[in-house]
Amino acid sequence: MMLAQLIVLFVVPALFAASAGWDLASYTIPNFLSVTLIALFGVFAISTGLPAAAIGGHVLAGAAGLTVGFALFAFGFIGGGDAKLFAAAALWLGIPQLLEYAIITSLIGGVLALLLVSLRSLPMPAALAGRDWVARLHDSKAGIPYGVALATAALVVLPHSEAFHIAVR
Repeated sequence: MMLAQLIVLFVVPALFAASAGWDLASYTIPNFLSVTLIALFGVFAISTGLPAAAIGGHVLAGAAGLTVGFALFAFGFIGGGDAKLFAAAALWLGIPQLLEYAIITSLIGGVLALLLVSLRSLPMPAALAGRDWVARLHDSKAGIPYGVALATAALVVLPHSEAFHIAVR
């Protein structure tokens, strides 16, 4: 298996899944996950001989993701880790999939928010009461672990991306 295939088919999805799990459990997304995703895009681009124009398009998508992500962070809609994860995902997905990614992220985020609001209106099961991460999710004052929506949407859109098609050809 080529390095690019290994990265796109296994490592990148594992990093997105780890980001979702980390955010669900702690309401944080460690910087090393986003930084690793960004660095792996560089390895992918070099290993596939991605043309400079294509790299530029992906970098532009990542910069747009960072700009939008930090605007949302500045207004208190998402956390800083979410903003960085959005930028890393945008880098991987590129300009053609950026709008699709944003829409799917919003839809998944809305479903996640509705699910959490519904679950928070119910009493917490006694068997889960001792788990800090469950208590945090159940707390009506807590936010939404939006990294779950960001990572899930990235996994949904990734198979439609240029990077995926380059890796599996």
